[in-house]
Amino acid sequence: MTEQAQQPVRGDQEPQVSTRVLTVPNVISLVRLLLVPVFAVLIATGQDGWAVLVLGVSGASDWLDGVLARRLGQVTRLGQLLDPAADRLFIAVTLIGLVWRGVVPLWLLVVILAREVVLGVMLIVLGRAGFPPPQVHLAGKAGTFALLYAFPLLLLASWDSWVGTVAEVAGWAFALWGVGLYWFAGALYLMQARRLLAAQPRRTHAGEAPDEAHA
Repeated sequence: MTEQAQQPVRGDQEPQVSTRVLTVPNVISLVRLLLVPVFAVLIATGQDGWAVLVLGVSGASDWLDGVLARRLGQVTRLGQLLDPAADRLFIAVTLIGLVWRGVVPLWLLVVILAREVVLGVMLIVLGRAGFPPPQVHLAGKAGTFALLYAFPLLLLASWDSWVGTVAEVAGWAFALWGVGLYWFAGALYLMQARRLLAAQPRRTHAGEAPDEAHA
């Protein structure tokens, strides 16, 4: 099957979604996934400087892959799944590592992972009804950005200097805003799922394909 070349997206145009696999944004998302075990080893062995660097690269790559996908016209179905999956895995592993090291309290891990469990159940329900995952909401992306920038700052907060003091204040500001936006976006996803399921509760049982969901 041939595929038309994707054109760069300009202005407020909606990007066309392709089925391509090998694209620049997808490679960046894959690299972010591969950095997860690297960070886990660094944080477990106390190599905080390198761990901060990996976190910084991960946060920058999360912004970069989305920008390039739209600028280059390389928005793909794989990327729509790979990017949030990489974000969630990186956030979960980072939080576990930071809690294990005593950098952040356990409640922060519980609050964020609880949201992922709730949305995981939602995705299972939507999938059984024949609906695809909802598109990533701006609030969810902003929350992810805030958390990915909070983690290296909180790790730097352990430094016994003015840098550590500033990093602690900024890190917790990003973390609290990130948690708030993360849950706000989660509530939006749940409301969207509820509307979809309420509007077409039995179409899949009748053998009909449901309409594609849009965020």
